Amino acid sequence: MADPRLVPQRELRNDVAGVLRAVEAGERVRITVHGRPVADLVPINEQPRRQRFVPWDQVQEMFDQIEPDPTFMRDVDGLVDQTIDWPEPE
Repeated sequence: MADPRLVPQRELRNDVAGVLRAVEAGERVRITVHGRPVADLVPINEQPRRQRFVPWDQVQEMFDQIEPDPTFMRDVDGLVDQTIDWPEPE
């Protein structure tokens, strides 16, 4: 991947539309302030995207690797009152 083009803050301020057109066309731009890099502008398709949907087979594979905890139900029974109080008939 090529090094980004350095664009001083003043050039960005004076030609925002031109800089954004270059980024939209696939160019990477590094914004500088007094010669110090402060930000990168990259095309949106280069940004890492979070996966919003996990396919069921991946979820199932994850759960298949989990061993059930043999003490789980004992712990739940110790925390939850298992009695049922029926109302008295009128």
